[in-house]
Amino acid sequence: MRYEKVTVECYSGYKASERPIAFVHQGRRREITEIIDRWYEGGLRADRPRVDYFKVKTAEGEAFLLRYLSLFDVWTVRVQGGGKDAF
Repeated sequence: MRYEKVTVECYSGYKASERPIAFVHQGRRREITEIIDRWYEGGLRADRPRVDYFKVKTAEGEAFLLRYLSLFDVWTVRVQGGGKDAF
């Protein structure tokens, strides 16, 4: 599996890019209706920057795994080898 860079619209409340609300992948905008799960890894040591993960459901009922690399301010979506989205 691999990740592809995407453009993400975020809700910013108490912090910037707090959670995704929509994203554009392969030229199509997908509105997020539910955050199924969220977690992070790293961030406790300087050599392991924080990476946030969001398992989301879109208005079309599709599920995706979004990843936010805060060190680079970059969002990506996980795609499977067959070119299908999701996780």
